[in-house]
Amino acid sequence: MTETGESVGARDQGDAPRGPLWWERRRSAVLDVGLALASGVECAVQGVPFAREAGVPVGLSVVLGALAGLTLVLRRRWPIAVVLVSIAVTPAEMGVLLGIVALYTLAASEVPRRIIALLSGMQGLGAFIIVFVQMRRNLVQDDSGYDPPSWFVPLVALLMSLGATAPPVLLGLYVGARRRLVESLRERADGLERELSLLAERAEERAEWARNEERTRIAREMHDVVAHRVSLMVVHAAALQAVALKDPEKASRNAALIGDMGRQALTELRTMLGVLRAHESKPVVAGGPAGSEKPLAKVAEAAEVAAAAAEREAARRSAEDAAEREGSGPCLRELEALVGQSRAAGMSVELMVEGEVRSYAGRVEQTAYRVVQEALTNVHKHAGGARTRVRLAHRAGEVAVLVENDAPAEGVRDAGLPSGGNGLVGMRERVAALGGGFVSGPTDSGGFRVSAVIPDRG
Repeated sequence: MTETGESVGARDQGDAPRGPLWWERRRSAVLDVGLALASGVECAVQGVPFAREAGVPVGLSVVLGALAGLTLVLRRRWPIAVVLVSIAVTPAEMGVLLGIVALYTLAASEVPRRIIALLSGMQGLGAFIIVFVQMRRNLVQDDSGYDPPSWFVPLVALLMSLGATAPPVLLGLYVGARRRLVESLRERADGLERELSLLAERAEERAEWARNEERTRIAREMHDVVAHRVSLMVVHAAALQAVALKDPEKASRNAALIGDMGRQALTELRTMLGVLRAHESKPVVAGGPAGSEKPLAKVAEAAEVAAAAAEREAARRSAEDAAEREGSGPCLRELEALVGQSRAAGMSVELMVEGEVRSYAGRVEQTAYRVVQEALTNVHKHAGGARTRVRLAHRAGEVAVLVENDAPAEGVRDAGLPSGGNGLVGMRERVAALGGGFVSGPTDSGGFRVSAVIPDRG
């Protein structure tokens, strides 16, 4: 089925009821039926003088003319056939409306241009012949003696044939081109809408991923900051309880250590919270009820959420970088103090440093420090009193840390500290984020080993 210019806006009204048979809309069907009736009446009336001149029965000529005119109802379905009917009845001097509307429909349809040019030329040639013959006949029958130039009749016939064929063809070509342009623009708009919807979904996924990463990072920071200090405080509290009556001086030292560790934990918590609260962004408020946003609104909202998450991440990183530059974050130089705290809690810890001591990027040093800190925390929790070795190796382009403890002594119970099981996971995530390698697991002697190799990203 071919589609003409009258159905250009048919798809613009998706909620309009579809017309019968091949019509897109009922209004188009009513229009075609009206034009077909008018064309049928015209051809029937014009068939009367033709029948008298040709000597055929008037009734037969009227019926054939009416049938030819009524074929206009098929112009959207078979435009070529309707034009051929119009060309066929042209010698009978009937079907003016039929020819004009048929040519317009043919030009506005998806028929190839060469076929449109061929049929239009045939229609124009037929009209030229009819006008030329009629004018010559009228001049012969004219008794006034007027004798026009030889070029006058052909010129008038040519102008009249062009006037009957060129306007509907040009109008049809314009309407068809406009319809194709509108359809192309509509397809592009639909494609853009789909792309915008996809972008909105991806932006929402990125925003959700950023939120999850932020939650994971906060949980990891809280664990690293609190777990080690609190574990040491619990160990010292147990020792304080054991020696409170026997050795008041040692009990006083343990109490002072507990206070120092508590203050250090609070200081680190304040520092971390300050980083998290830096450049707090305003919450994103979605407009309208759920599901009522258009794709552009969804994209804008999701982009705002993603931008807010990116802004928070950038603010956090800038604050961390500033803290690194100010030297407020933990670094490898503080490993001796970290090990000293574990020794003060009664743990036998040996620190070994290999290679040429040098400084690394702030994130590299913090990650190495946190790995050792978490490994010592696990020893406090699960292997109290076990001999522990901490090894720090400075290598070309990387730094390696190893924390290994022996099996806990017999009769030494677990410290009973709660464990979420995320310490090793957090260490692995920290090291992997810098492109390093992390390995942990039990040793053959019944102890436990934690090893990390972190490339120098400075």
